[in-house]
Amino acid sequence: VQLQASGGGLVQPGGSLRLSCAASGSIFSISSMGWYRQAPGKQRELVAIVTSGGSTNSADSVKGRFTISRDNAKNMVYLQMNSLKPEDTAVYFCNALLRAWIGAPTLNYWGQGTQVTVSS
Repeated sequence: VQLQASGGGLVQPGGSLRLSCAASGSIFSISSMGWYRQAPGKQRELVAIVTSGGSTNSADSVKGRFTISRDNAKNMVYLQMNSLKPEDTAVYFCNALLRAWIGAPTLNYWGQGTQVTVSS
């Protein structure tokens, strides 16, 4: 199983970016997909998560600015980030909780991370 994230970059404060993540390989079912981020010197933190049924949860710091969505047919998850702030600067990691085949345990998988820098 591989998670490939894309869409990071440099943006000015107040700008927008859209992150995408595609899960590929042997996948039987995906329970949830989400985004985490890690800023320099800080612990990795949850940004937003979406279940297979479409329920979402997000960090208070991004509510009203970031929107997570998911395409179950394509095994993809997106993060639309608006009104970006310098404190959003971090490496963003895609995450999926999934079963690789029927009968397999549900495991956590991580993408490679994509850098988001918010600076003028």
